[in-house]
Amino acid sequence: MAQNYVEYQFTVVPKDPWEEILLASLQELPFESFDDNEDFLLAYVPEDQHYPGFLNSIDLFENPAVTIDFKTTTIKPINWNSKWESEFKPIEIGEDCVVRADFHPAQGKTYELVINPKMSFGTGHHQTTHMMLEFGLEEHFDEKTILDMGCGTGVLAILASMKGAAAVDAIDNDPWCIENAKENAQKNECLNIICSLGSSLNLNTPKYDLIFANINRNVLLEQISSYNKALIEGGVLLLSGFYQADLSSLIACCETEGLVLVAEKQKETWCALKFVK
Repeated sequence: MAQNYVEYQFTVVPKDPWEEILLASLQELPFESFDDNEDFLLAYVPEDQHYPGFLNSIDLFENPAVTIDFKTTTIKPINWNSKWESEFKPIEIGEDCVVRADFHPAQGKTYELVINPKMSFGTGHHQTTHMMLEFGLEEHFDEKTILDMGCGTGVLAILASMKGAAAVDAIDNDPWCIENAKENAQKNECLNIICSLGSSLNLNTPKYDLIFANINRNVLLEQISSYNKALIEGGVLLLSGFYQADLSSLIACCETEGLVLVAEKQKETWCALKFVK
């Protein structure tokens, strides 16, 4: 079953530069995602990783130069079917790709990714997924073996399969995401996608030509070494799920593994990176 999340809503005065400093501090805690808008910063942590005094390690709250107020709300699982049927509009990625639901008419694109999200992340609307799809459209997948780590709806795995990948593994730690990714793979007739429940790679992981990992900063920093071990020589690692402020730590971690940065993208405050082994 999908779990509840605790939503923190932070109001920071003055906003600049303190909200960005707060964000950097929050990323040391097990928050899985953030949403920054004009008025406040939202942060989400799984309920089972939340505990009393969760923010006590953040010294910024004691700084007299800034005022930080927050409130918390428990977010229960949502049925994304009903939500997205009313709100989800097709999104174009470049000239040749569109992500749409099955209740939308065909768009006449080379790659039509039919995605019906339930409680899964990944429709192309979020900046990180959009950038990863852009990277995917730039890659050659013919006869390659691909991993989509933290697959959500399976949208990246489906694109790889459509572009000729020989085999695609899609892994997520949420059973609901795995069910959704399987359904979306079948809907797109991508029969070479194997969806598996998991939170990390193991010693028996096969070698991949390309790995997608659109997760979050903390998980990426913990797992980059395992991704590197799972890549063939010359393989490609595509990363997203983090902010511009995280670039230096992620690049340094990848370079320590011998990975070479060859491209980067940015949409608003979100970033994506391409490395080659």
